[in-house]
Amino acid sequence: MVSSFLLVSGASLATAAALMAVTAVIGHRIGKVSVVDTSWGLGFVLVALVAALVGDGSSGRRWLLLAMVGLWGLRLAWHMHRRNQGKPEDPRYAEMLEGSSYAVAVRRVFATQGLALWFVSLPVQVSAVTDSGVAWVVAVGVLLWIVGLAFETVGDAQLAAYKRDPDRGPIMDRGLWAWTRHPNYFGDACVWWGVFVVAASAWPGVLTVLSPVAMTYFLVFATGARLLERHMAGRPGWDDYAARTSMFFPLPPTRQPSVADPS
Repeated sequence: MVSSFLLVSGASLATAAALMAVTAVIGHRIGKVSVVDTSWGLGFVLVALVAALVGDGSSGRRWLLLAMVGLWGLRLAWHMHRRNQGKPEDPRYAEMLEGSSYAVAVRRVFATQGLALWFVSLPVQVSAVTDSGVAWVVAVGVLLWIVGLAFETVGDAQLAAYKRDPDRGPIMDRGLWAWTRHPNYFGDACVWWGVFVVAASAWPGVLTVLSPVAMTYFLVFATGARLLERHMAGRPGWDDYAARTSMFFPLPPTRQPSVADPS
């Protein structure tokens, strides 16, 4: 098993490195680091494909995880491509790299995301070399994945509809966005906890628990929610929205007392 895992993991790391190298070249040519957002989802699909082809573990779980990661990753890549197409550099990357050379972008963005991609995908890599797991644990993982994919798909669709509405308010607070300020990030986290649970259905998949922990950290504190909220702060209506809406985990919106309401 060890030699098989090293083969799968090495091939996965090489795949992530090659993809990010190509993405860095493309980003330099078009002058947009944010092209990495499209490659992020594609990278997981490629790693899952490599793991399914190279691994010698349970074929059922290998192809199940390829289907799960593939559907999630392709949807995300297409969504990010459409969102960024024809637009200037993402302000988050612009702020992060202000005054820096492109070599810094390669190190801080492309290389970092390549390593993160490889680490987060460890449950997929380990599953590719393990035997069949406990069926009901696999089912729980798939259910969690379905919840996550639904959250981010519906959340993105609701946000797109809001942007098309000429009578929209200053802040998106409809649908899932009334329950969490980041339904798409919450959905991403659920997807990768679901992938981990499928991997944990057979030993030693449970040892990859730090992978979904890392993904959740990225989504909440590193390049996700916290960074986005720094750019939202100060917008009309944002403070009230943030006060009544859960930051990450979906919860019923909190009722805010009116000026005339002493409670």
